[in-house]
Amino acid sequence: MRLSDIQKTKDAFKKRKRVGRGPGSGHGKTSCRGHKGQKQRAKVHRWLEGGQMPLQRRVPKRGFRNRFTTRFQVLNLKDLERFSGDQKIDPAVLENAGLVRLTGGPIKVLAGGEISRPLEIWVHAASQKARDKIKAAGGKLELIQ
Repeated sequence: MRLSDIQKTKDAFKKRKRVGRGPGSGHGKTSCRGHKGQKQRAKVHRWLEGGQMPLQRRVPKRGFRNRFTTRFQVLNLKDLERFSGDQKIDPAVLENAGLVRLTGGPIKVLAGGEISRPLEIWVHAASQKARDKIKAAGGKLELIQ
């Protein structure tokens, strides 16, 4: 058998249902839609649930996320304890160490934990307590614009 020998069988394709072509066709008058009601008159949307309270109204709505606010990547002082005092700590160094995910995103240092050695830190923001602790340890904090 070759591909060129294959032919369509008589019943390979179902004939299209032609509706609204008179009573003799068997699909006349109501065109297979039945009598009265919404399904006969118009399209019924998938999300329509009849008289039942729709799902999007039943589910409680909670929370709000302001898309215009600046979302900082948080970094605590205890995380900076692993670095030596002679290197400059900037976003690229923090990303290589696995402390932040994105170098492009702003980084904020918080005062969680203690810092024992002077460090030179370059970040986008820092809390006031973190600034005080870094200064008390003899370190330097520079803010990136």
